[in-house]
Amino acid sequence: MMQPDSPALVNEFRRRYGAGLGSFLTWWQQALVRGLPARWRSFFGLGQDRLLLSRAGEQWRLQWQHAGGVQDVAWLPMPLEPDGLDALLGNRLADLPRWLLLPPAGVLRRRMLLPAAAAERLRDVVGFEIDRQTPFSADAVRFDARVLARRADGQLDTELVAVPGVAFDQAVAGLGGMATSLVGVDAVDEAEQPLGVNLLPLAMRSRRVDPMRRWNLALAAVAVLALAAGAWQMLENRRVAAAAFAEQVEVRATQARSVAAQRQRLVEMVEGAAFLDRTRAARPTTVEVLDELSRRVPDSTHLEKLSIEGDRLLLIGFSPEAAALVGNLEGSPLWKSPALSGALQPDPRSGLDRFSLTAELVPTAPASPVAPAAGVANGAGKR
Repeated sequence: MMQPDSPALVNEFRRRYGAGLGSFLTWWQQALVRGLPARWRSFFGLGQDRLLLSRAGEQWRLQWQHAGGVQDVAWLPMPLEPDGLDALLGNRLADLPRWLLLPPAGVLRRRMLLPAAAAERLRDVVGFEIDRQTPFSADAVRFDARVLARRADGQLDTELVAVPGVAFDQAVAGLGGMATSLVGVDAVDEAEQPLGVNLLPLAMRSRRVDPMRRWNLALAAVAVLALAAGAWQMLENRRVAAAAFAEQVEVRATQARSVAAQRQRLVEMVEGAAFLDRTRAARPTTVEVLDELSRRVPDSTHLEKLSIEGDRLLLIGFSPEAAALVGNLEGSPLWKSPALSGALQPDPRSGLDRFSLTAELVPTAPASPVAPAAGVANGAGKR
């Protein structure tokens, strides 16, 4: 496997993409443009179409160069008038950049081998070689250079294209008023194919205003506004969805809190009932106490009051044998420690003694937990 830092890989990258980032970006852009259909390239102004003008005797030959090749448009007599040319070509061809083509007889071409670093400033580098490659100085010619191929070792196979300044000026002057609208000057080879260079100095090149520029800017503005509106609408949709979700969560939370409160009240009720059941089960019932008293208290004794307060039993009444009541109540399994709580008071009307007697109820065996309370607790845990 080839290592990332191997010289072969570096040379391969330079051979394909050039020595710098600018060359790579240029290649990438051209590859993207070539991938589009011809109609799309023409519609978006990304094509390399141009209008070629070349002199043939006393006529001007007009050609249209596009992605499919070079196509003849018209033959016009000299002199060539700009207004007449625009009217002849129509809107589509009149807006194309105009190039002058020079015949191969007056063009000097020299092949040169340059290092890969010269690709970024190829024209400037070639300008220093004009004195050695041609019999003219750099000021006496109009020149340009093109890259023919990139070698495996990273060097550039280039070609210098030069035209004497006098011949160049005469060719441009022959266009008359059309000279000011030139974007570039190219040359053809022996097969009458354009070389792809621009011999026209930068100061003389016409900068054509793209007729679709305003429309493109307007479309770009509309696209930006549409993108912003779409982003805002998406954000607004997210906000509405978040608000609706929060409302649903709040409704569910309210329902959950209500259910939890009801469950808690149910648990408290069950626990309260269980507590009362345990409390009642921990002491004798009132019926049992009354039954036990009916067997131990003599029939001659009249009870005026009987009360059970917690574990305390209170008896108040009249009896002819009040002193013997304590003995009668002792030994019962339901209470303990019976005793008179005060002195006996004779009643003059009935002739009986008024007494007040207390006893402490005896707790029974603790009862098992009530099943409903445990069931509710388990149900609450499962929820």
